[in-house]
Amino acid sequence: MNTTTDRSLTRAERQKMPVALDVAVEVAKANGVCIRPILLRRLDTCTGQSEDVNVPCGSTREAVCPPCARRNKQLRKAQCREGWHLDHEPVTAPDPATEDQRWLITFRADVQAKRDEAERNGMSEEVADWDAAIQAIDEEIRAAGIRGTLSGRAAPRRSRSTRRRQDAPDLPRRAMRPTTLGRTFTGTEGKVFRPSLFLTLTLPSYGRIQAGRGVPVAPGSYDYARAARDALHFSKLVDRFVQNLRRVAGYDVQYFATVEPQKRLAPHLHMAIRGTLPRAEVKAIAAATYHQVWWPEADEVRFEGAHLPVWAPRGDLPEGQSYPDGQSGDYLDPDTGEMLPTWDEALDRLDQDETAEPLHVIRFGDQVDVQGVLAGTPDADQCIRYLSKYLTKSLGESLNADDPARREHTARLVEALRYEPCSPSCPNWLRYGVQPKGAKPGMTPGRCRGKAHKPEHLGYAGRRVLVSRKWSNKTLAEHKRDRRTWALEALGLTEEATDPRRYVWKPVPADEADAPSLALRLLRMVAERQRWRATLLALEARANGEPTRDLSALREAA
Repeated sequence: MNTTTDRSLTRAERQKMPVALDVAVEVAKANGVCIRPILLRRLDTCTGQSEDVNVPCGSTREAVCPPCARRNKQLRKAQCREGWHLDHEPVTAPDPATEDQRWLITFRADVQAKRDEAERNGMSEEVADWDAAIQAIDEEIRAAGIRGTLSGRAAPRRSRSTRRRQDAPDLPRRAMRPTTLGRTFTGTEGKVFRPSLFLTLTLPSYGRIQAGRGVPVAPGSYDYARAARDALHFSKLVDRFVQNLRRVAGYDVQYFATVEPQKRLAPHLHMAIRGTLPRAEVKAIAAATYHQVWWPEADEVRFEGAHLPVWAPRGDLPEGQSYPDGQSGDYLDPDTGEMLPTWDEALDRLDQDETAEPLHVIRFGDQVDVQGVLAGTPDADQCIRYLSKYLTKSLGESLNADDPARREHTARLVEALRYEPCSPSCPNWLRYGVQPKGAKPGMTPGRCRGKAHKPEHLGYAGRRVLVSRKWSNKTLAEHKRDRRTWALEALGLTEEATDPRRYVWKPVPADEADAPSLALRLLRMVAERQRWRATLLALEARANGEPTRDLSALREAA
């Protein structure tokens, strides 16, 4: 058998041999072990002992870490399944306030009254003292186990008229019922059914698409600018749809939704809805839903290439003070030296213009698919698999396709997104003569670091998974703890409750001399996973009445 130290081998023959680290990574993937573990050092403050712990990276992308991505996918599937067809309210009523908590709120009210009186009398120094006292009391209120805040919104919220557009149909509005459950139907044999919905929403057409390829028939006439803006504001449109859905349904509709790319690279939505509505009514809601983007004008280019606004610092302020808008300078017109309007000034002008139109109006397309689903049926399982089908891939997973037409289509969309403002703080606003919100020196149009401008996101910067708060009344971390508890109980182990302040966690530098190599850490994690799996298989065999090994020895090994 030839080895890598055999000098009789040629370089080509040695290069054909598998690399040890690559083999360890493949074995780790096969055993469901994270291939990019984060090495942390845990110090026990009671005993003074420290140990190195490999923490999974938790990536949701299969291209980065397949085991972690698959684990997150299974977790999302469990979350979707648990909350879809609930027959009881998943809401926990708050505990009644204690006497100490009520006293703190009463004391807070007295201090607030004295602070307001000092403000009315123009005693600024006394107001500052009362503000400090209020801040300390608010900390005590949070420490006493009261959630929420008593201070309210710190800054005024800018809003525009909510009057519906004339070109949008009106929707019925039902009285809200305090429930998250949909209607039930009783069959002829007395069996009660509680159906739910599976919904798919898409964006409108931007031009004819070649069937099966996802590329425009005529790229020159394809509306890439509109496609880019629709992708940037798609998350807002989904929010509006949920608001309209709840108003029409008359109850607190709960949903589990995922955002995925179509072949034409436009985002679309798959949504599991608890409860049911008539199909015609859901389609009418989608047709009547829209979102208006009230931003400054961004169609006329004022500065581009080397002709860009220049940064001018503002005068220094006394120590501890800052300008109201948080900026330390302003951008000026390079020709006239005139200061560009700040973000707030541009919005003020927009508010004062009664004839102003929104920068963009986004709507759903005509393709709306609504399916009724019953709990425990193969259709329900298929819908859950469909919801989680692409969760391990990025929106731009198909950017490097072998089809040249598809690559060109992607490049055109990315170029349209390059100079499109993605947020109030986007540097691209300088291209259109407006200072971004919180402007800083060094901003350049076309070089925004926002998530929406990256090719792998295709303009959509929102969350890929959208879950309403009362879907299962659990966070994703709580679902993860449920799975961990099940595994420990199956292994016959118990998780001891420890004081979270007992341990101090610190990252281990990669260049530390004593830090084990990645290959060695993967081997240890694979061995641990195999011991756990052997114990679970032995427990399953014993439950089926098959001969097993000594479980006590397996538990000790695990």
